[in-house]
Amino acid sequence: MEVIEKHKLDERAIDRIVEMAWEDRTPFEAIEFQFGVTEKEVIQLMKNQMKLRNWKKWRARVQGRKTKHAFLRSGEVGRFKCTMQRQITRNKISKR
Repeated sequence: MEVIEKHKLDERAIDRIVEMAWEDRTPFEAIEFQFGVTEKEVIQLMKNQMKLRNWKKWRARVQGRKTKHAFLRSGEVGRFKCTMQRQITRNKISKR
C-alpha cells in the first residue's frame, strides 16, 4: 500500500494511526504531526485497513466533525491526548 510504503509505517504505527483516527478528540493534524501522514492519507489508510461498511460509518462520523480538524476547534480543546487516556505499550493497555 502506498501510504505504508511512503512513510515506512510498521504494524504498531498503523495500529496507533487507526486508533487516533477513531478517537473523536484527536485531530488529523495531531496524526500528521506524529506520523507525517496527511488527512487524505489517513482516510486512504483507514479505507484499506477496515471493512467497507465500517469505513463508511467512520467516514460519515468524522466528516465535518469540529474536533477532528484543528482549524474548526474551539479554544477549549487544546491538547492531542485526553488526560484519562491509558498508555499503550506494545499493543497492550497499561493498568492505572
